[in-house]
Amino acid sequence: MSGPVARPVEGRLPVRGDLAHIRLAGRVFVPHYAVPMPRKIAAGGAALVRAMQEGADVLDQLPGGTLFNVLDLAGQWAWGQVGDDGLVGYVPIAALAAE
Repeated sequence: MSGPVARPVEGRLPVRGDLAHIRLAGRVFVPHYAVPMPRKIAAGGAALVRAMQEGADVLDQLPGGTLFNVLDLAGQWAWGQVGDDGLVGYVPIAALAAE
């Protein structure tokens, strides 16, 4: 990589300071890249939130069956992207359907 990197559109590119989707290798510089783990949102649906904490800003309500590409699991939260090009955020791990 050379020169400045364009800032991603907030909430649409699966990158944070420590981790990014593997497809972004060579485009963004982070310590780790992750291969997504495709999961479905459970039947009850889930709120996609900006931060991994109760009361965080809700970005969207995801209905059951929505594809959520998990990139990181931490505590009770999963960080990832809705589908291949949707919003990026956190959902409770309990909201992911059993495989």
